[in-house]
Amino acid sequence: MAIAAPAASPSIRISHRSSLFPNCPSVSWKSQYRPHSVVLSSRIRASSSLAVEPELSTQAQTSTDVELFACPVCYEPLIRKGPSGFNLPAIYRSGFKCKKCNKTYSSKNIYVDLTVTAGTKEYNEFKPARTELFRSPLVSFLYERGWRQNFNRSGFPGPDEEFQMAQEYFKAVQGGILVDVSCGSGLFSRKFAKSGDYSRVIALDFSENMLRQCYDFIKNDESILNSNLALVRADVSRLPFSSGSVDAVHAGAALHCWPSPSNAIAEINRILRSGGVFVGTTFLRFRQSTPAILRPLRERALQGYSYLTEEEIEDLCKSCGLVNFSKKVQESFIMFSAQKP
Repeated sequence: MAIAAPAASPSIRISHRSSLFPNCPSVSWKSQYRPHSVVLSSRIRASSSLAVEPELSTQAQTSTDVELFACPVCYEPLIRKGPSGFNLPAIYRSGFKCKKCNKTYSSKNIYVDLTVTAGTKEYNEFKPARTELFRSPLVSFLYERGWRQNFNRSGFPGPDEEFQMAQEYFKAVQGGILVDVSCGSGLFSRKFAKSGDYSRVIALDFSENMLRQCYDFIKNDESILNSNLALVRADVSRLPFSSGSVDAVHAGAALHCWPSPSNAIAEINRILRSGGVFVGTTFLRFRQSTPAILRPLRERALQGYSYLTEEEIEDLCKSCGLVNFSKKVQESFIMFSAQKP
């Protein structure tokens, strides 16, 4: 597989303030960042609609779109029953059933619940505090109303620049299926859907309230409401997709919140097609340039989250089977990309 050489690094203007914790210097992105492009031997451009009619039999539902969703218990493709199409109204009015273990999955008004615990009545699974925090209605409401904007103090260039940077990494797989894992309130899911560059976009999060907030942002925008976008509740360590069914995975400011980054990235590798691309952003624990005397203090301040170093992220991606690791770092911000062989 041929890999193009990396493009020149952008010119960056940095304010020379320093901070011990994530409130780091701001950054001014003055030129477009162009990461290396990947030439794929093939690209699958899927249909923009599901070939499924209401009440059709299982045998008639043979579209690859139907087999995109898989049972999070046994990973077998789900049988879909409901209106045709791959958009919010069609997906959340559909029901899904695993043809192997017979477990059923249904919508929660605006999203499809594809967690392992979907349908349980007595059992309610709680995650670590950093995960439960984002299930809060208040945090979900505030995420795009001040919470996310504060990230620029740690070197994040802002959603518009981050989106353009991610789009550069995804150039080789545009036209395919993109999953925005840990999508939060759908800040980037909506941008990917509106771009028209992907046959389907799945906004996926474990937080019910984040998905509801995402719907609140898009319900009055027909250009997104009727686009090829679905809202799915799922666990990043048990993704409800068939192996090798996805072209692109995006995880914006998410890795540090995952209970097990290694399990999550292994799952991402599983669902990616050969040549598929994974792009993520997160906060770094510290950089190579961070003085040794300050590192223990920073680590103590960041306890409770999976903040990694540049080297640890690269090593983790490689250990999970991904190749062609690339990164862009500014203060505590890192955007990284890796590819399925």
